[in-house]
Amino acid sequence: MKAMTYSRYGDDSVLELRDLDTPRVGPGEVLVRVKAASVNPVDWKVMSGGLDPLMMTVFPAVPGWDVAGVVEAVGLDAPEFRVGDEIMAYARKDVVAGGTFAELVTVPVRTATRKPASMTFEEAASLPLAGLTAYQTLTRLNLNANDTLLVHGAAGGVGSYAVQVAKHIGARVIGTASERNHEYVRGLGADDVVEYGDGLVERVRAIAPDGVTVSADYVGDVEEQTMQLLTPAGRHVSVADPSVALNGGLYAWVRPSAEDLAKLAQLVDDGALRVDIAATFPLERLADAFAQSREGHTRGKIVVTP
Repeated sequence: MKAMTYSRYGDDSVLELRDLDTPRVGPGEVLVRVKAASVNPVDWKVMSGGLDPLMMTVFPAVPGWDVAGVVEAVGLDAPEFRVGDEIMAYARKDVVAGGTFAELVTVPVRTATRKPASMTFEEAASLPLAGLTAYQTLTRLNLNANDTLLVHGAAGGVGSYAVQVAKHIGARVIGTASERNHEYVRGLGADDVVEYGDGLVERVRAIAPDGVTVSADYVGDVEEQTMQLLTPAGRHVSVADPSVALNGGLYAWVRPSAEDLAKLAQLVDDGALRVDIAATFPLERLADAFAQSREGHTRGKIVVTP
């Protein structure tokens, strides 16, 4: 099978297209023919060595954790799926090795759910990591319909899902975004959108004088502003700034969960959650996909197809 690999940490130049053996399917796994995989910033951060030793890498490594495809083989103790099933997964494993930027990948069944017929493979591959991050951060803070939520980075891959999940829950949502993305964020359901950066506290106070009861940081470097805007009993989470814990907040990393992913898939099927795709690249142009992701201004997900 063909796969994009790297044999040492580095920038996009370490990527190379290689022919590898078909992965062996272990217990609790299925072998998936990849139809689409999506890019997340963590993919190139892991490749750079930025998360070592947090994530152990086995070289040559195939990057990628988001995937949608068709089951080709079923391992022992994996009764959840059959050959021919169309599935989607946040297929993170205990080590970085056999990832999703390949023609075939083994997927732990604990990370996967069935792809709704209403979703394309490209859409299904774009949902897992970012969607689960949004869903899990908000549910861990017990977001409810009585809350006013501030979403830092509301136009981004995670923030755009957070806005929609929060509106489904019934919360009031204030999103931060650059001016060019204000209408986009309103289209996701946000009640109010404000420019990020200097003056953010004053802009939010102008529309929410009492502050916000929940804050979700998906961009980093906003903790000082968050603390000025939270009500005394407010809750806050960050996926980008560990210092949030020093102020009683939650520093969170997404966890693979077939159950949570199935809930998100149902929201898409019900029309309560939409998936936006910014660009699609062939497998051999993964470096270009990473480069676009690294720019940090993409609205929607970047997809790679074998």
